[in-house]
Amino acid sequence: MEKTFVDGLRDVFQSGRSRPLKYRKQQLRALLQLMTERQAEIEEALKQDLNRSSYNSSLFELTPIENDIKLAECEMAAWAAPQTVRKNFNSALDDVYIKPEPLGVVLIIGTWNYPWAMIFQPLIGAIAAGNAAVVKPSELSEHSAKLMKELLPLYLDKEMYKVVTGGVPETQELLKQRFDHIFYTGSSTVGKAVMEAAARHLTPVTLELGGKSPCFIDKNCDIAVACRRITWGKFANCGQTCIAPDYILCEPSIQDRIVEEIQKTLLEFYQMDPKSSPDYCRIINTRHFDRVLSLMNECTVALGGESDRSQCYIAPTVLRDVLPHFKIMQEEIFGPLLPVVTVNGLSEAIQFINARDKPLALYVFSSDKTVIKRMLTETSSGGVTVNDVLMHYTVDSLPFGGVGNSGMGRYHGKHTFDQLSHHRSCLIKSFALESLNDARYPPLTAARLSKAKFFLGHRLCLCDGVCVWAAVATLIALGLLAALVVVLKQTPA
Repeated sequence: MEKTFVDGLRDVFQSGRSRPLKYRKQQLRALLQLMTERQAEIEEALKQDLNRSSYNSSLFELTPIENDIKLAECEMAAWAAPQTVRKNFNSALDDVYIKPEPLGVVLIIGTWNYPWAMIFQPLIGAIAAGNAAVVKPSELSEHSAKLMKELLPLYLDKEMYKVVTGGVPETQELLKQRFDHIFYTGSSTVGKAVMEAAARHLTPVTLELGGKSPCFIDKNCDIAVACRRITWGKFANCGQTCIAPDYILCEPSIQDRIVEEIQKTLLEFYQMDPKSSPDYCRIINTRHFDRVLSLMNECTVALGGESDRSQCYIAPTVLRDVLPHFKIMQEEIFGPLLPVVTVNGLSEAIQFINARDKPLALYVFSSDKTVIKRMLTETSSGGVTVNDVLMHYTVDSLPFGGVGNSGMGRYHGKHTFDQLSHHRSCLIKSFALESLNDARYPPLTAARLSKAKFFLGHRLCLCDGVCVWAAVATLIALGLLAALVVVLKQTPA
């Protein structure tokens, strides 16, 4: 069978090139150098793809990538070190630990809304874990994809890290190859196809998908602050963020106040004409423009609603009195439309959320600890932020990922390293105290079973040195006793 380029990457990986931490750090530093030296080119590509300003590109993509690289370089030695685990009496004198190891060749398929972060953040974890990688940027963010294909080989090891560009046919061809892990960010529909392709090779997957992330506003909260934060999170990147608030749930009595406060905030953020604001982005292409615009058909526009297809521009839009059966409530919006759905109190809001697929993110705004506790206890979501939006994503010590239809697996910081590593169980014994193993050897008796249960059932506390030494002393005493019994049996009467 003819070897593919993936086989070539695997050959290089199996040579052991990426095993030393020194090599991994060199590659991470090279990636940081790329981000620093080519920042202007990356920002220009994002401007062409999404009308993203330099400030927003730095805030939402470039700075998080740089921070992830620095974190991985600093913490990698600790992440890759063998991890001691709790022992039982049977293994008290053994070396027992978990050793993180590279998986092999990883495929990373990114998406177009954050084309650099959605490729580079998983790639940082892949490099830190010692893997080879193939990255496939989205063809929709074409300027970023082209630039990435040009730049990555100039900075990273070309024999270990490869960029593949193209559309659906190229992605389908990639998915026919055998990888050791596939990391996909995008829609649930494509996620199912990725998982199906991975199943043919029993390849594990991380699926970072999306869904409709609800935002519950309790009447007992600072509504002005809540709306300011929601407006920022919803309309950043023109609503094309997987964890953007998809819709608002609130009681009818505060709907008008919410619309009023969002209107004030939009005026503050984007002035009278968002279309001319340097901080307001555009829909990625006309196909998505048409899809987003069609979602408004049944709705009552409270704010915004203006559009310009020639520029893929849709104004920040708030829709009021939206009903659950409307089309806009049947799919992830992924655009600058914010429906307001009214519910009769907290219990109905919880029922509304639980009647739908588990979201990638859940947002709760309330000053009442009971409300917050009930939302956290009685619902399920990939992540939760209380009294703000998006910000859980910025904490690299928190795992980011979905649940159910919103995805599987997790990443960010050490979680990416762990996701793209094999955690190998290791136990190293000596040849000493063989007599203690009698309990597991035939002929099996009730006494030997009792002994085996004792050794296997008692666990040691690693944090208590006294406990460990007591166990060691017990094992030595039992060993000496067993040896004495053997000697006595061999001594003539």
